[in-house]
Amino acid sequence: MSVGEVLAIGPLLEALKQDGAEIYLTTTTSTGYRVARDRYLNQVLGLGYFPVDWWTFSARAWRRIKPDLVILTEGERWPEHLFQAKQRSVPVIAINARLSDRSFRRMKFFGPAGRMLVKGITRLLPSSSQDEARFLELGVPAASMTTTGNIKFDVAIHRLDEAEKVKLRGELGLPGGLVLLGSSTWPGEEEAMIAALRATRERGVECALVLVPRHAERRSELERLLGKTGLRYHFRSQGAAPREVDVVVADTTGELRKLTQLADIVFVGKSLPPHGEGQTPVEAAALGRAIILGPGMSNFRVIARELTESGAAVRVTTAEELAATLAGLARDGARRETLARGAAAWHAKNVGAVGRTLDVVREELAKLGPQQKS
Repeated sequence: MSVGEVLAIGPLLEALKQDGAEIYLTTTTSTGYRVARDRYLNQVLGLGYFPVDWWTFSARAWRRIKPDLVILTEGERWPEHLFQAKQRSVPVIAINARLSDRSFRRMKFFGPAGRMLVKGITRLLPSSSQDEARFLELGVPAASMTTTGNIKFDVAIHRLDEAEKVKLRGELGLPGGLVLLGSSTWPGEEEAMIAALRATRERGVECALVLVPRHAERRSELERLLGKTGLRYHFRSQGAAPREVDVVVADTTGELRKLTQLADIVFVGKSLPPHGEGQTPVEAAALGRAIILGPGMSNFRVIARELTESGAAVRVTTAEELAATLAGLARDGARRETLARGAAAWHAKNVGAVGRTLDVVREELAKLGPQQKS
């Protein structure tokens, strides 16, 4: 699991622990592991990295952990892992299951071989009706599927009070005025957001920029970029800013939700060309922020369409259009407020996936024998 997935499963872990389940949690990224270690050590029996999906490693992990039920999240589908489950008659539940455009094309192209990636799943819980239709097309039996929705909609976010916001702004070195946020940005998008900052200031709007790169290890690359701009900048990993700055780079882990609460306008990253997959806009919507999306949101196609169609987000197609749109929104408080209200209303309409997911997990747990559940 990545950081977003690790954060999203928090309510599930808490509920299952209260039910008496013993949980062994694995992640697939180092950042996800750090977040899990910081947040969930008191809720799980053990914590580790997901084993390499090769017979030697997978079989060893299964012998040591001896799970009675396996829960996979989102796009996690591992053939050897599923084979081990089948050999041991252990049920597998895929929660928040989704198929990106790329994964769907590949699985269709490879035919029966591609379908092996979903064959060993006992219960599959698609995160949207689009994902359900795709899994059906790949041959997943309708009887094994329950569309529960996206558990990330139910994410619990600690809301900062005004004193906490003032303190955080001071730590970041943010001056007065609006805060523009580049959320989970990828290469090329930081330049676009810097151009948007300049365009907004040229229109007489006092503002600063917070960049949250998707990969914190890009800090050296971003420092070289910012060093050429003449702007004052600060990296969050260096501690409190010694002075006010124009740009803050949040090269830390697990702070996006907190930083989003300072933002007036949020651009969702990995959505400007050449990127096409998009990052999640759910947290920004849950926090009621004005949202801008690029054209490439294939991993969140349904969400992006619903947000734009309900007047909760604005779509742009180029870096130049991003700069113009962001500058326009910065000058139009009423439009920002309309977008923010729309985003919050859209999110409120889509909660409840955690409860529906828990219902299925508990149903499968109830089928296990008493010794297996204890």
